[in-house]
Amino acid sequence: MDIYDVFFYLALFAGFMMAFNLGANDVANSMASAVGAKAISIKQAVLIAGVLNFAGAVFLGSQVTATVSKGIINADAIADPKIVMIGMFASLLAAGLWVLISTLTALPVSSTHSIVGSILGFGLVAGGPDVVNWMKMVGIVMSWIISPFFAATIAYFIFTHIRKTILFQKDFIHQAKKWAPIWMGLTVLLISLSFLYKTPYGKNLHLPFLGSLALAFAISGAVWFAGRLGVSKLVGDPEQGAEAVEETFRKLQVGTSCYVALSQGANDVANAIGPVAAIYLISKEHVLSANAEVPIGLLVMGGIGIAIGIALLGHKVMGTVGTKITTLTNTRGFAVDFGAATTVLVASNMGLPVSSTHAAVGSVVGVGLARGFSAVNFKILGKIVVYWLLTVPIAALTSIIIFSLLKWACI
Repeated sequence: MDIYDVFFYLALFAGFMMAFNLGANDVANSMASAVGAKAISIKQAVLIAGVLNFAGAVFLGSQVTATVSKGIINADAIADPKIVMIGMFASLLAAGLWVLISTLTALPVSSTHSIVGSILGFGLVAGGPDVVNWMKMVGIVMSWIISPFFAATIAYFIFTHIRKTILFQKDFIHQAKKWAPIWMGLTVLLISLSFLYKTPYGKNLHLPFLGSLALAFAISGAVWFAGRLGVSKLVGDPEQGAEAVEETFRKLQVGTSCYVALSQGANDVANAIGPVAAIYLISKEHVLSANAEVPIGLLVMGGIGIAIGIALLGHKVMGTVGTKITTLTNTRGFAVDFGAATTVLVASNMGLPVSSTHAAVGSVVGVGLARGFSAVNFKILGKIVVYWLLTVPIAALTSIIIFSLLKWACI
């Protein structure tokens, strides 16, 4: 067994750990609003997220390619493939350790930013400042501001609109019957656009922009029409009072939660498995590649890691985002999901780097602020923001230390 084989097996362990952390932190915080609003229980969230993330990772996941370096460094400028292999392993390990520490303290962080910081650290040591794409780094720093504020603003206005048009009206049952099909149609429009533009399966349809838009509007229009016909089944029993409105939005929120779980499995598994695939390629052919084929066996491993991460530690981050920042109901939780999903979809398609974690937390804060400053726990929010700011430098420093030790020991 040579050095290439050793690092491939080590990379399997590090990739599994990263997938575990993706499940425990990233995926868990996206289910948090549904749990906080009591649309689903923690056990149901674990089951839904575990099954759908596994399915998304394996069946809709990145079978084609996964960008390994995320454009943070120019890997071609590092001549020795062994250096890149050790660096990718150090990056995976460092990123996984930081996300694990954050999860154990029940705070949501961006695993993508953790990986970015780790690769930045190893790139600086291995190739110097010139190999780093500093414009990309500026974009990431900008995303710390863009993601939460975009999401908070959208969620604020959506919840304010629901309160104004439904909850604050005397005939709120009649208003709910009027607006529920519209919100159903808009939710399906958002899900359709996200599926077409954000998942590998949707992109593989190769539909033109206007064609995708027309298809999404047609599907959402059909759902709106069906909702109008079956409106009495959408809205709960009028004798329940305002609870009937919450019951309506609970149904919508379960649907958005299922979609989020499926799409996260499809999109995020490459964060953990992409670098493993690259190391596998280097170990076999001793060459460097910016992109790597992801074998189905590695996707299965990633899906299992995500599912176990949700099951064992997912409740920690779900508890913080879903219940400790502000109190969520079904209408508030729906606004949170809609705000976060819209932010990720719109900003990604504009080429702006956004974090789903930051968008989810921003949405929760936006909904809380709609009820006033006193409705938001700024002490918890402050802790979360500190962890966000620490993610890149800590991941980079940890990666530098691990990389330097391994390079000294192995080369």
